[in-house]
Amino acid sequence: MGSARARSFYFLLALLVWAADQASKWVVAHALHVGEVRSLIPGFFNLTHVTNRGAAFGLFANVSSPLGTILLVLFSTLALAVIGVLLWRNPADRLSGVSLALLFGGALGNLLDRVRVGRVVDFLDFHLGGYHWPAFNLADSAIVLGAAGVMLHLLHRREWRQGEA
Repeated sequence: MGSARARSFYFLLALLVWAADQASKWVVAHALHVGEVRSLIPGFFNLTHVTNRGAAFGLFANVSSPLGTILLVLFSTLALAVIGVLLWRNPADRLSGVSLALLFGGALGNLLDRVRVGRVVDFLDFHLGGYHWPAFNLADSAIVLGAAGVMLHLLHRREWRQGEA
């Protein structure tokens, strides 16, 4: 894929992730009251409407100081700048390009929510046996998948380079 075409593809993917995230949060916020839970697969998966002032999966959500939100906004802005530069330079392969696009779109979705209203809407709520995973959203999912893809890329590169020696 040519560099301009690849760049366009990755930024379009990031835009689609952002749009899907924003649309899904809007639907949940308008379909469910805060705290409302709808069981879709009893004992395993619920849709719920919770808000989160913290980071992904409720990390740092109990920090009541506005400094917590400011730090999250600053960190997210810095991360977006770094990821944007990496995407603009065109990643060497599709795995890293798609992974960075997922990271960019997810981080942008949560950042804009924090700037606009100081919190994000989380709604995907999973249980397995007695274990309950904190509610999350599509942006969080994209961030986790993107980070996993970047790690796979880095591990693959390390194995490849060690094989050359």
